[in-house]
Amino acid sequence: MAKALTSLLRHRGLVAGAGLLASFTVLALDHGSADEGLAAEDITPQAVMTMASGLGVDPMSHTWLVDFVEPADGEGGSEEEIAAMVAELQTRLGPDAIAPAGFYSEGEHLFRLQGTLRSATELLDHPLVEGVEPEMFYGLPEQAMSALDGPSVRPGSSDDDTDAKKGTRFEPNDPMFGLQWHMEQIHAPEAWTLGNGDGAVVAVIDTGVAWKDAKGARRLPDLAGTAFVEGESFINGLPEGLDDHAHGSHVAGTIAQTTNNGEGVTGVAFGSTIMPLKVLSKDGRGSVGGIANAIRYAADHGAHVINMSLGGPLPSRVLAKAIEYAHGKGVTTVCAAGNERRSKVGYPAANKYAVAVSAVDEARDLTWYSNWGKDIDVAAPGGDTRADKNGDGHPDGVLQNTIKIQDPSANDYLWFQGTSMASPHAAGVAALIVGAGVTNPDEVERIMKETATNPTGKAWDEKYGAGIVDANAALQKAKGHYSGERAGLLGLLGLMGLSGLGLAGVMGRRRRLLATAGLGAGALVGSGALGGSLAYGLAGAFGGLGSPLWLSAAVPLGLAALLFGRKSLRGALTGVSLGYAALLAHGAVVLPTLLTGLPGGPTVDRLWLVGNAALALWLARAISRK
Repeated sequence: MAKALTSLLRHRGLVAGAGLLASFTVLALDHGSADEGLAAEDITPQAVMTMASGLGVDPMSHTWLVDFVEPADGEGGSEEEIAAMVAELQTRLGPDAIAPAGFYSEGEHLFRLQGTLRSATELLDHPLVEGVEPEMFYGLPEQAMSALDGPSVRPGSSDDDTDAKKGTRFEPNDPMFGLQWHMEQIHAPEAWTLGNGDGAVVAVIDTGVAWKDAKGARRLPDLAGTAFVEGESFINGLPEGLDDHAHGSHVAGTIAQTTNNGEGVTGVAFGSTIMPLKVLSKDGRGSVGGIANAIRYAADHGAHVINMSLGGPLPSRVLAKAIEYAHGKGVTTVCAAGNERRSKVGYPAANKYAVAVSAVDEARDLTWYSNWGKDIDVAAPGGDTRADKNGDGHPDGVLQNTIKIQDPSANDYLWFQGTSMASPHAAGVAALIVGAGVTNPDEVERIMKETATNPTGKAWDEKYGAGIVDANAALQKAKGHYSGERAGLLGLLGLMGLSGLGLAGVMGRRRRLLATAGLGAGALVGSGALGGSLAYGLAGAFGGLGSPLWLSAAVPLGLAALLFGRKSLRGALTGVSLGYAALLAHGAVVLPTLLTGLPGGPTVDRLWLVGNAALALWLARAISRK
């Protein structure tokens, strides 16, 4: 036994290195993306045209979306060649035959072509054209506007300014909260003791949101305390992302209705910020091109989460590409599965990197209208305005403050039902996770799924996906899930990197050095854990968890420069440096928090974290040898 232990200690670097490699492999597999939705590359123009024809779309005279290559992304061609081709088409087909598909599409080389099937199909094999598809229109799912007037209890102010935290629940003073069974179902009051989504930006891509007073529109009273960024409209109608329908405002309320303000109702992630993007008209329809533009706009303007309670039966390559673009920029996209009561999820919910959400009622059963199928990821409360299963004398719809139907000058508290209502509950949970510091969309989706509760007891099924989202469980996991993984890496890094301060130092002849440094094995691990927690504490206080300054070796280097002269603190400095090394190495593999301010996306983030982890480990080793 002694010989085996001696041999192990002699080769501890090799053993630790093998352990690190195995740990990194396990972590990478465990945290890898498992999204199996329909990818953009699998949506061929020919297949879309065939499906469109089968659904009665006239292929001989249509409007087409032409998606040119992106020279900057290495897809071939040049800006000059694309401009010359567009000019040639305008000469041949007419000056108005082809134009950018919206104000935000020219930079993405997405154009709208007015022409025949022949003129469109001629472009399919052109080397500058990546895809051609009929321009489709998506809309609100059926039954989405099955709304009923709100309760007789009217909103009113409250003088109750007592602490709303009571035990393990946050009890808001909003007078209609007791009618929001859907917030109870996802355990939102328990989650609110841990966080409210502060720091997360959620883009509501819908009919708009009544977020401000403007000509012909009034801000909703129960959104007065909700944070907004400037809105944008991608369709004719009210400007600046304002709502002239009612659907988008209701959806935004589910996500972030002003909460604990003494009036109205509550929202899942009431501390989050809403980005209102109008893509659907007053009648609830909008072009796929406009929706794709809005997705890219959201990704380019700081959104962390996108909610789309809209869809259609046909896939769009243009839209699928936009979702993949947003995913690459760190955006979690949540979509309604559709209300057609069929065993096939609609689009864009069925696309890759979209979290498809089915709807359940107050009794946690799949609703009578919800789509289901192989692409369902999670379920959430969608409501049923025809039932009163909880016996409270009110319909079991989802209750939020919104404008009156197609009347932006007035508002009410209305019960809606649909997967349109389920999706923003899931998006709100995603915002809570982001507010806790987990911004990688793969990790956000994984946490949502792993903490969901499936009424069937299965890990997954075609009705509920992974299960009904649980805001409290998701937030708890987001805040504490990674500590065990980081602790394991901490031990392996210490064993591998610290000659004399790893296990050998504790067990063998360097015990005297450890005592001199004031750092036993337990203190080493404790100081290492302190290093990890210190990173998050500093990040939260000085610029956010995604700051590359705080998620780097800068902090242990700075502390070493300040305190290295005090010998009694060198052991602690070693532990802090080692803790940072473990934190950064874990981030390089799992990447729960995407870094802001670094160009190049997740790949550059990982390289940054690897380099700084190595630097922190070197620093820990250097300090330990002094």
